[in-house]
Amino acid sequence: QVQLVESGGGLVQAGGSLRLSCVVSGRTVSRYGMGWFRQAPGKERERELVATTNWSGGSTYYANSVKGRFTISRDNAKNTLWLQMNSLTPEDTAVYYCAATLVSGLSWVTDDYRTWGQGTQVTVSS
Repeated sequence: QVQLVESGGGLVQAGGSLRLSCVVSGRTVSRYGMGWFRQAPGKERERELVATTNWSGGSTYYANSVKGRFTISRDNAKNTLWLQMNSLTPEDTAVYYCAATLVSGLSWVTDDYRTWGQGTQVTVSS
């Protein structure tokens, strides 16, 4: 069974950068499409898709709210997924989750993602 562990969250000032990591264990990550989601304060019922990548990393998709600021990448040899976040704003404050889907291509359907990490908190101060 695959397990996902995120790290790299923290407190940063507006305009700053953070890099989130997600280490995959249990199965080789190349089997999975991967994505980053976030859950903002007061929106416990909503997990917003941030970015996704297909099994190889050759195709990516970004939410409009992060396009041009965030970059998703993966290294299947290291079983690791990253999210580079630049030009952060207070609106980016959320718990960020790494998730995996057996859909090997791009998927922006939350229900396709069946395996989730525990989340890492990102707080952006103004």
